[in-house]
Amino acid sequence: MKIDLTDTTSARINAGLIDARRASGTPAVGMVLTLVIVTDEGSAYDALKSAHEASTEHPSRILAVIKRPGRSPRERAGARLDAEVVVGDEAGTGETVVLRMHGELANHAESVVLPLLLPDAPVVCWWPDQAPRKAGTDPLGSLAQRRITDASSAEDPVGSLVMRAEGYTPGDTDLAWTRLTPWRSMLAAALDQKHSTITAAAVEGEAYNASTELLALWLADRLGIEVERKVSDGPGITGVRLVTTDGDICLDRSDGRLAELSVPGQPDRHVALKRRETAELIAEELRRLDPDDIYRATVQFGVDHLVTANGSAKGGKDPDSGPTAAAGATASAAKKAAPGGKAATPK
Repeated sequence: MKIDLTDTTSARINAGLIDARRASGTPAVGMVLTLVIVTDEGSAYDALKSAHEASTEHPSRILAVIKRPGRSPRERAGARLDAEVVVGDEAGTGETVVLRMHGELANHAESVVLPLLLPDAPVVCWWPDQAPRKAGTDPLGSLAQRRITDASSAEDPVGSLVMRAEGYTPGDTDLAWTRLTPWRSMLAAALDQKHSTITAAAVEGEAYNASTELLALWLADRLGIEVERKVSDGPGITGVRLVTTDGDICLDRSDGRLAELSVPGQPDRHVALKRRETAELIAEELRRLDPDDIYRATVQFGVDHLVTANGSAKGGKDPDSGPTAAAGATASAAKKAAPGGKAATPK
């Protein structure tokens, strides 16, 4: 069931939700959280589609905030709220409210969202594209226990990671990090099988891929070794090589679906490592609402260790260092992360 409300208020939207639930025969509220999506008209459809698919695992009230401040002075001076209330099959297993905020109201989105939050339920805020510099202090982000951004959608992915590090607040996370879960699990399992001293590593992936940078930083931070960042044609991350005293451990994925794992002393084997859809990533993030300390350590470790091909610091402060710096980025941590400047064994 769908209800269109023009020039409305939060109170009328709440009343519309109750009417829609009664009309659909489901007066009880069985949702476990509120998911606030802050996006624009261009990205709203894909974001809502992913959220609806994720709601099969996490029934939730989805609030899509679309800001339309207007182009002319008259439009910017006005204030109007239009809403679409969707309950039933079109809204997944929960209910959806699309909020279009016109004029000055776009600068005060939190005043509209606050009365629509589910009582006594956690709040998650997701920015599918452009996220604020400090998500934790954003008016909408401050309402949430968990804040999800996506550095991969930024024009400068590496610069976006620097911003995430500088503005980190407990509860922040990024889908570029979520995409690494299968890679981190596979590499950790390989190291559990082969207890050898790791002396160096290399991560290969697309030049503009934020997940590739994060994977290199995670290895450098956790292992205390030098990690070389190599560039490939993709898709995404295409390979990881760990240099050990007994030989190289290699995890190569050239097609974005199937990877080959090579461990010294063991036969090579194929493992499923497909690139996941956004709905799967959101569903994974909604499974835990506590702070991700490993993500924090990884992204903050990268502020001082991402360097360009000529060895200069990337840090995000140089206006001339754009996205192309990622093509030669290297996470160099051997002397800073390991005691005495020597390569450390895996943590």
